Amino acid sequence: MRPSDYARLLLLGAIWGFSFLFMRMVAPVIGAIPTAFFRVLFASLGLIVILLALRTRWDFQGKLRQTLLLGAINSGVPFLMYTLAARLLPAGYSAIFNATAPLMGVLIGALFFHEAATARKLIGVTVGLAGVTLLTAVGPVAMGWPELLGALACLVATSCYGISGFLTQRWIHERGGLNPKLVATGSQFGATLLLLPFFAASATLAPPPSWGNPSLWLALAALGLLCTAWAYILFFRLMENIGPVRSLTVTFLVPAFGVLWGVLFLGEQVSWAHLAGGGMIGLALWLVVSHPGQKAARP
Repeated sequence: MRPSDYARLLLLGAIWGFSFLFMRMVAPVIGAIPTAFFRVLFASLGLIVILLALRTRWDFQGKLRQTLLLGAINSGVPFLMYTLAARLLPAGYSAIFNATAPLMGVLIGALFFHEAATARKLIGVTVGLAGVTLLTAVGPVAMGWPELLGALACLVATSCYGISGFLTQRWIHERGGLNPKLVATGSQFGATLLLLPFFAASATLAPPPSWGNPSLWLALAALGLLCTAWAYILFFRLMENIGPVRSLTVTFLVPAFGVLWGVLFLGEQVSWAHLAGGGMIGLALWLVVSHPGQKAARP
């Protein structure tokens, strides 16, 4: 890996770590559904501007419907789950739970997509689930039913990430491929379409007491434009340069940055449970995504 790739990896981890901070700031004020909706709406608009600036050809090669559906699974449902969790859990907890995405991918691949589950991967899944259990059981936040529901919402989100990875491979890559920027834009538009009726019903029947202040909307714009639209561009650039397996190592960095930003900007507590639970999840990720004895393919 070149120094520029390490820099992009570090920057992407910091940006995605910030997303949990912004959700924790916005969701308790305007609600989970409006937060998720405006996130994907701003991301869609930002990606459209990027495509126009880069003069990218708008050719979905007959895969627009699949791309829209992928967006509902990969962005619409997970973003809604994380904004629900943001009302119940500290930002650092949600960021650590986010790191279970590759672990969910192993389980879902073995159960539904005939993906081989090696002993190394199964050990990784076991260690990762133990880390999640440790974090929820002895962390600084007392775990009642609301907190457990928040943890469950995070795991639903990472399950969606696991499913969408295999569907992307089957619907997009195995059928000739598609420009990653178009996949990102179409998926965010699909997530916007999914959340639009829920947002309309929520805003009509149970509007929030307040729509916040300018600083809240700046945080919401940053969530959509920085943590979603620009983050997608960085991630796909990494995919092109270092491949998908190495790109997944960004999930090692997101929990660390999520906890750090929560401590620095929201005054959240950090304890040995963060370190122990997060460390176990990091070890599990290394077991899952690393392939000892295999030589990395040239990008």
